[in-house]
Amino acid sequence: MSYCAAIKTMQGERKALHKNYHDKHYGFPIHNNDELFGRLIMEINQAGLSWETILKKEQAFRKAYSNFSIKKIAAYTQKDRERLLNDAGIIRNKLKVNAAIENAKTILQLQKQFGSFEKWLEHHHPKTKEEWVKLFKKTFKFTGGEIVNEFLMSIGYLRGAHSEDCSVYKKIMKAKPMWAKK
Repeated sequence: MSYCAAIKTMQGERKALHKNYHDKHYGFPIHNNDELFGRLIMEINQAGLSWETILKKEQAFRKAYSNFSIKKIAAYTQKDRERLLNDAGIIRNKLKVNAAIENAKTILQLQKQFGSFEKWLEHHHPKTKEEWVKLFKKTFKFTGGEIVNEFLMSIGYLRGAHSEDCSVYKKIMKAKPMWAKK
């Protein structure tokens, strides 16, 4: 069952949480580099957990990770790592916390070379899912196939975020996702 169809079966607060993400965020291009990085942090933290868990913790992630500021996170110290590992509002996994910090440092380097994280992504577009996974594994920490696939679908670089019969699909197309550009 697709994410689009699954939401129809949900109820109450759960449905509202998923519907907001589905209707307003999932598959739409993101042009702000800190927000792009924030989505990558959230996808990395979702590994082994439900997306619902991550959606419920999004505001706590924003607060804990300096509103996803790449520059601030790249400068985190050991004290910041300890703070994150003791923050019950987020996922307290050492590998995931370290990945966020190290990936921020990597993105700073990519920004120097390409101008922005988004321009680095654009430079490598188009690629197949397998090519993207290989590139991400070479470039970033804690980025396996499912993480890379969901990250790129969620920001409009790979198709599949919405079925064509979904009402949001037309909005996505108007937003010009990268996968639709030839």
